Amino acid sequence: MAERRASLMEPRMESLLDRVESKFTLVTLAAMRAREINDYYNQLGEGLGKIVPPQVTSVSRKPLSIALEEVEEGKIRAVPKPEEPEVEDAEALDGAEGTEAGTEGPAEA
Repeated sequence: MAERRASLMEPRMESLLDRVESKFTLVTLAAMRAREINDYYNQLGEGLGKIVPPQVTSVSRKPLSIALEEVEEGKIRAVPKPEEPEVEDAEALDGAEGTEAGTEGPAEA
C-alpha cells in the first residue's frame, strides 16, 4: 500500500525538476499524462483497454498528482521533438513556394 504523505507538496518541486529540462516541460508532460490517466479511469467500465494505466501505486485520487508521482519515479519522461531545419533566406522560401504550386512570377504585358 502507498504511504500517506506528510506534506501537501509531494513530490517536491526540486526532485521533479531534476527529471525534466524546465518547469514548462514538467507542466506539459504532467498535464498530458493526467489526461491519459483520467481517460483510463473513464473507460474502465467499457473494457477498451487502449490507455496505459497509472504506473505507480498512489494514495492520491487526482490524475495530476498521480502523473507528478510518475515523473518523480522516472516512469514517464519528456522526449524532445527533432528540430526542423531553418531556412536561411526568406526569399528562397518565397521562390520555392511559387514553383511548388505550379505558378509563375507576375506576367508582363
